[in-house]
Amino acid sequence: MALKKEENHNRELGAAGEKKARKYLTSHGWKIIAKNYKNPFGEIDIIARKDDVLAFIEVKTRLTDLFGTPSQAVVESRKRKYISGAKYFLINKNVDMCVRFDIIEVYRGEINHIENAFY
Repeated sequence: MALKKEENHNRELGAAGEKKARKYLTSHGWKIIAKNYKNPFGEIDIIARKDDVLAFIEVKTRLTDLFGTPSQAVVESRKRKYISGAKYFLINKNVDMCVRFDIIEVYRGEINHIENAFY
């Protein structure tokens, strides 16, 4: 029973972090194209556009650094799934802009936007 309670807490923490990240992005001129974009490879937290950049953004929320920084939780297998999900999203779309992969860390309520975090 305790595990289920922890899972719910983590899900709520993640959802709150994603909401904070979307608010941060829009306040910095980004347009949210999609949130929680489900695809055969997983889910992309946020797809956003600003000027000539289309960003696929992973949001990681942490209250402590006991297990490392939030961005350290984005392991190689997760990066590959994000890249595959982005390719899936872009199929049959005529996109003439820079595509990049960002990470937004929400750590103790503070935002750290890591541009071009991986490729």
